[in-house]
Amino acid sequence: MEKELKRELGLIDATSIVAGSMIGSGIFIVSADMSRTVGSPGYLLLLWVITGVITVMAALSYGELAGMMPKAGGQFVYIQRAFGNLVSFLYGWTVFTVIQTGVIAAVAVAFANYTAIFFPELQNQILNIGNGAWVITWKQILAIITILVLTYSNTRGIKNGKMIQLIFTSTKLLALFALIVLGIAMAFKTNTLMENFKSAWDASTTTVNKDGTISITHLAGFALIGAMGSTIINSLFSADAWNNVTFIAGEIKDPKKNIPRSLFLGTFLVTLIYVLANVAYLALLPLKGNPAAHDAFSQGIQFATNDRVAAGAATMIFGNVALFIMAGLIMISTFGCNNGLILSGARVYYAMAKEKLFLKKAGTLNDNDVPAFALWTQCIWACALCLSGTYKDLVNYSTFASMIFYIVTITGLFVLRKKEPDVERPYKAFGYPLIPALYILSAIAICAILIIYDGRNTGFGLVCVFAGIPVYYLTKKKSAGEE
Repeated sequence: MEKELKRELGLIDATSIVAGSMIGSGIFIVSADMSRTVGSPGYLLLLWVITGVITVMAALSYGELAGMMPKAGGQFVYIQRAFGNLVSFLYGWTVFTVIQTGVIAAVAVAFANYTAIFFPELQNQILNIGNGAWVITWKQILAIITILVLTYSNTRGIKNGKMIQLIFTSTKLLALFALIVLGIAMAFKTNTLMENFKSAWDASTTTVNKDGTISITHLAGFALIGAMGSTIINSLFSADAWNNVTFIAGEIKDPKKNIPRSLFLGTFLVTLIYVLANVAYLALLPLKGNPAAHDAFSQGIQFATNDRVAAGAATMIFGNVALFIMAGLIMISTFGCNNGLILSGARVYYAMAKEKLFLKKAGTLNDNDVPAFALWTQCIWACALCLSGTYKDLVNYSTFASMIFYIVTITGLFVLRKKEPDVERPYKAFGYPLIPALYILSAIAICAILIIYDGRNTGFGLVCVFAGIPVYYLTKKKSAGEE
């Protein structure tokens, strides 16, 4: 008798996977780059609010699809039902080559970057090819080791992954709440927040020149829209991976109810935390700063050391020891985040293999009733990505590719309403058709701006997607030959 996935995850577990997969390293660092790009506390917070609204809109739309098709593979299954095998294969292919593995690699590298604060030797080079064209450091090796450890742990059974997820998600949520409460409490003792909001909507882009001076370009009209559209990729990355809970639908109890609920609860909770965290940053640090300064307050949010905004903010509460406190918190956060990503991602390849659209062995379960081969296949490619590109590159091309398929999936909601009007829908998309349509239009606008302002990374993402077309036909040909 063929083994089947076991339903062992409840609503709290599912919500933990949504929130835990979303909260990685981004919220602790990306506000620095966003502040340099828009130069305004009002627009900084607006970008985080827009990100949250977009994410919750998407989650509300996914709830209907999750209730209709509570199967392992989630988004892959939704796309297949709406658009057929080719489009669903391209999604699964892109999840494997770019989306899931790219984010796993980025989060693992972030973990290693913060571990290097405790062990600076990790920054030492092992290999330098082409005079810096390709460099391998001990940090990258540590990133690979964490992926290997978490993959092995998840091959031991869903209970292992569930326990790690609950522990690490609850720990980082409590720590973030503490930072938010203490930061906002400081606003009543200082005038930093009020000073920041004296010029709340004066937008500008700040760049550091080669000679160390800074150039400020004031923004308005289309220039402001372009700047906001190009930098929102940072907050979108920080809020991504919420859909991972749909991948493990085959292991969730009462999935028709619990998946839609966990999608809404998880995305709403994380949105609230992200906006409040940025309010706390603005209560503790001036938005604008000096890149040549040596203290956190003078550097401001814009020029926090190595973009470590949360560490700079925490310094105002805990003093110099804050760097180590925040480094430890981010290590916990990224480790727990990657556990959720690794656990859920393999279920996509498992579902693909069942449809003869991936390696056949990926569709099998081990003695612990988990898709071990799919987990190790994902692990190998994610480890390879740790050795290529920078953190920012991994963020940009994985988030752009992910946005494309969010658009495809929510478009599928409209397609299935027309194709299958009588199918049972335990949960119907809130605000249909307005909210799903607004999400699609917003996401298309963001993707268009990214193509204009970041053609290299978005181009790489598109190449990865379309490279899957010949692979699909080769896969089909091979499957036909085996029958």
